[in-house]
Amino acid sequence: MKKRILGKTNIEVAEISLGTWQVGGAWGQEFSHENADTILRTAIDKGINFIDTADVYGDGHSEKAVGRVVKEYQDKIYVATKCGRKLNPHTDASYTIKALRNFVEDSLRNMDLETIDLIQLHCMPNDTYYRPEIFELFDRLKEEGKIQHLGVSVEKVEQAIKAIEYDNVATVQIIFNMFRQRPAELFFDLAKKNNIGILARVPLASGLLSGKYTSSTVFEPGDHRQGNRNGEWFDRGETFSGVDFERGLTAVGALKAYFGDRNLAQMALLWVLQFEEVSCVIPGASKVEHLLSNIAADELPRLSEEDMAFVKSIYQQFVKPDVHQIW
Repeated sequence: MKKRILGKTNIEVAEISLGTWQVGGAWGQEFSHENADTILRTAIDKGINFIDTADVYGDGHSEKAVGRVVKEYQDKIYVATKCGRKLNPHTDASYTIKALRNFVEDSLRNMDLETIDLIQLHCMPNDTYYRPEIFELFDRLKEEGKIQHLGVSVEKVEQAIKAIEYDNVATVQIIFNMFRQRPAELFFDLAKKNNIGILARVPLASGLLSGKYTSSTVFEPGDHRQGNRNGEWFDRGETFSGVDFERGLTAVGALKAYFGDRNLAQMALLWVLQFEEVSCVIPGASKVEHLLSNIAADELPRLSEEDMAFVKSIYQQFVKPDVHQIW
């Protein structure tokens, strides 16, 4: 698989890697050790060398699966996880040095690893980005050998811009896709100047950009695509990238008509990779077939200028007025 450098970590990662939110069984499905192991092994066997997880995915099941599988391989598989979202209430006041240190040590135990290649602060409240002591903790954890690099996973562009003011922040994980284009403006320029690795998450807008959904599609009760459309559980921008489902379907219809027999999900991944500032895109997969389709996109011709211009026109017509300035 094609590889890119993950910012100032200098890690070379597969440009299409793997996110494991679905592997943790959190999308209306029961967690399956067998399914998780199969997806992870297939990803690595096909050339993916970077896996992104979090301590809250499947209440630790995702981390455990990742740790279990990467040990089976002699080649280095880079593991990224996240901390902070377990805090309840998830408020700035809950962010303490002790709590975050405990989360990192819990993740090390979950994955049975000696060090974490990339630990990411997980969608913190706005006020927490303005507390230097939170970021300084990770310098100490690095000195202790418990982590190698620090990153942040953010909801908003403004949070990403604030986070990279801290010298020890090496990466930013941010929602970026055909329906969430604002990061490509000011933030990408700043990231490039500061050698920040960009992990593009939710590249398929929670599956909306797969082109497989219709107005009659029914999601399971525990699936955020059913229960979080208005932000009932967490930031609504995580669900369909904040796009109204029906309006999103209209935009997807226009994209499908334009791309014709080309696989829309693959086109969506290639759209993200058109931006050189992106280090890698991390689509999830609940089935091996989805994973293999994502990986296959890496061998396809890149999008043309005409393709990119059409996607931009669809974004401006159907999506931008509702989401651009929010995230």
